[in-house]
This record gives sequence, structure tokens and C-alpha cells, in this order.
Amino acid sequence: MTNILVIGIGGAAGAVSRYAVALWVGGRWGRSFPLGTLAVNVSGCFLIGLLMTLLAEKYMVSPEWRSFLVVGFLGAYTTFSTFEYETGGLIRDGELLWAGLNIIFSVTLGFAALKLGEFLAKAL
Repeated sequence: MTNILVIGIGGAAGAVSRYAVALWVGGRWGRSFPLGTLAVNVSGCFLIGLLMTLLAEKYMVSPEWRSFLVVGFLGAYTTFSTFEYETGGLIRDGELLWAGLNIIFSVTLGFAALKLGEFLAKAL
């Protein structure tokens, strides 16, 4: 039961953070392209690479902290389901170029951010 509570608290924080980041990015740079979701996905990929490497390989923190940060917070923070939905909406609206760019940028930048996070964690 404790693990469920830890994940739930992390998830609540992650969901609120996702909303805040996406809202801020959309308000700053517009909403014609789902840049807020892209920013969340790329930063989430970076953070999972960084945290999993630090928490599981370097510092060996307790499983509860990993559950809180990775399963809870980052599980609710990253938004690939929203990514898929928004890409489908772009396709439905005939915005094939934007849909393609969203797929390419989300996947390639997310993977690059994951590897950068792992590299930085190992360098610490």
C-alpha cells in the first residue's frame, strides 16, 4: 500500500507539472503546433535517462524514491498518449507536414535527450 501512495503522490506532481509546462510553452509560443507536448516529452525523456542512471546505477537509492520519481512523477509527466492524439488531430485536419514533424521531432529529440541524460548521469 505504501508503494501505491508514493506513486500516486509522484503522479499527482507529475500531472500538474505536465499541465503547467505545456500551458506555459503554448502561451509563450502559440498552439498551432503542439510544442508544449513536445517540450514535455523531450524533457521527460531526458529526466528518465538521467534519473534512472543516477538512481539505479550511481547512487542506489531506495526503490520507493525510484517509484516516486520515475513511475509516479515521470509516468504522469510524459505525455506520449497526448502526443499520439494531437498527431492524429493534425492528420485529421489535413496538416500532414506538422504531423510528420511532430513524429520526427518527438522521437528523435526524445531519444537524444534520453542518451544525453544517461551520459550526464555517468559523468557526475
